[in-house]
Amino acid sequence: MSSAKHQPIVSPALPKPAGPYSPGMQLGQLLFISGQAARDPATGLQAEGIEAQTEQVLRNLERILVAGGSSLQHVLRCGVFLMDMKEFARMNAVYERVFGGHRPARTTVQVAGLPDDGLRVEIDCIAYVP
Repeated sequence: MSSAKHQPIVSPALPKPAGPYSPGMQLGQLLFISGQAARDPATGLQAEGIEAQTEQVLRNLERILVAGGSSLQHVLRCGVFLMDMKEFARMNAVYERVFGGHRPARTTVQVAGLPDDGLRVEIDCIAYVP
């Protein structure tokens, strides 16, 4: 039997979940980060446009990763959910800039809807604590 226990990643600075789930869960050195929306946790305002939303979503992921002892540079995989695949190139340009030379595995799909009105992109990830 493994003695590993999972625990939620918590911090008052993290984005508030839109439902009954944790922003992230940790099991040993692995972090599983829930899909993030484009709301600024400090103001509660949602970014406008695919570029600004992608930037905010990635900053929200980063806040959770840091609270769990990791960073964007330790992300192993991302799932990207777009409302419109025609916005892929603009989302991808921001994603590439924010991740720099780091290239996590990734899946990108178009979805029929996302939980916040006006939300264009949601991203989740799996990372590790170095």
